[in-house]
Amino acid sequence: MTKGELVAAVQKGCDCGCDLSKKAIEGIIDCTLENIAKAVKKDKRFSYPGFGTFTVRKRKARTGRNPQTGAKLKIKASKTVGFRPAPGLKGSL
Repeated sequence: MTKGELVAAVQKGCDCGCDLSKKAIEGIIDCTLENIAKAVKKDKRFSYPGFGTFTVRKRKARTGRNPQTGAKLKIKASKTVGFRPAPGLKGSL
């Protein structure tokens, strides 16, 4: 699903009777995702009941290979965002 498809789905599924424009819905979605990103960055975790939990995960430093030359290279330790689905979401897949 693309961002445009998400905006269209939200507009179609909105039962509030307020007839929001696509531009307004796009702004709401952008604001929501920005706030989720801020929460993950600040609290190292964001949970939405019935959907799942986003958490910061640490990756250890490791040795990798350049696929073109086969030469070994060091990959630094890093942080990434992980997602764990709620049991209800996972069961519906």
